[in-house]
Amino acid sequence: MKRAVADTAALHDVVAGVIADVRSRGDDALRIYEERFDGVVLDDFRVSQQEISDAADSVSDDLKKAIAVAAANISAFHSAQAMKPIVVDTVPGVQCSQRAVPISKVGLYIPGGNAPLFSTVLMLAVPAKIAGCRQIVLCSPPDRHGHINPAILYAANLAGVTEIYKLGGSQAIAAMAVGTKSVPKVYKIFGPGNRFVMEAKLQVGQRDVAIDMPAGPSEVMIIADGTANREFVASDFLSQAEHGPDSQSTLLTTDRILASELPAVIGSLTDRLPRKDLIEKSLVHSHIILFHDDSEMIDFANGYAPEHLIINHSNAQWFVDRIENAGSVFVGPYSPESAGDYASGTNHTLPTSGYATAYSGVNLDSFIKKITFQHISPQGLSNIGETIRTLAENESLQAHRLAVTVRLDVINNVKKSTL
Repeated sequence: MKRAVADTAALHDVVAGVIADVRSRGDDALRIYEERFDGVVLDDFRVSQQEISDAADSVSDDLKKAIAVAAANISAFHSAQAMKPIVVDTVPGVQCSQRAVPISKVGLYIPGGNAPLFSTVLMLAVPAKIAGCRQIVLCSPPDRHGHINPAILYAANLAGVTEIYKLGGSQAIAAMAVGTKSVPKVYKIFGPGNRFVMEAKLQVGQRDVAIDMPAGPSEVMIIADGTANREFVASDFLSQAEHGPDSQSTLLTTDRILASELPAVIGSLTDRLPRKDLIEKSLVHSHIILFHDDSEMIDFANGYAPEHLIINHSNAQWFVDRIENAGSVFVGPYSPESAGDYASGTNHTLPTSGYATAYSGVNLDSFIKKITFQHISPQGLSNIGETIRTLAENESLQAHRLAVTVRLDVINNVKKSTL
């Protein structure tokens, strides 16, 4: 069950220094860190409308079509999650209600580099727009020419991002958390990133803003039996392994033949892939585990709480009915994890490192607050007043008791005057 865990002790101090510097010196600090870490000198961090238009011209029609389909599917699924207002009369004269209110300012961090995650733009910006977030701020690291990947800009514009900044790493997280002259402060930050980004999110989350969730290396767990297509299982192993050298893939099976045959299939498919070196580093801490029975497998899966759980098993529904802890589940041989990463409609921003025991993946609720209201009439306060007074008295909170008593006195005096 052990994950690959990096030592973050030295990392903590480095990131803390960046955050403190951005808090103190604002844009001046951002310029220094962009030159140091991204190798680019920037006069203006904000992406212009002209740059967004130019980016659209450089994105192929095929990719534009694929982005549009994915965005539509994500929108359909997340729109269905909208909460209906709740109104309940708990006792006569006491009406309690709840409604969803969007977080007005949210920040999205989108990694660039060798794998620019324009799909993550859709996963975050589409539900933010549906929720009604007024200001959707996106930061992504520029290349050495000061440009953000065109597909990221195209997806951001399509999904309704309101402003985009050329900022990467912990300095981007710091800018959105504390605000600078150029970059607005937001109320909640979303998105994946390297260990510097993750450490920065954890640190600002303790003081400055809310964050989507703690996060670690990406992971997939596969439950399969002897009926599973070997190449299907191997390709799922590899699609996760190519995320990074600390990603983890795990197969759970009761079939000894599958367990013995799979390594050779994985090796054969790995040879076809351009990220072979990275994948092989990831596979060092990946596992094939042989179990006695299905009950052992589901207990292990729930204990591990995987980010992605694929059930490629002839008795898949039996496992589905017993899942307690997982970020997102892919059921059946034709449900690869890649589908959730891109276009099925579910969100791919998911809890890792066992956090699926308590955290959900990003969904529409991630971008809203639920505010409760109560409207109490004189009759209603008369109905619950003594209950409140007794509870407050026994907690030794006399001012709480008094707030009810003075009102009940008025109500009772009004009643007497009408007799």
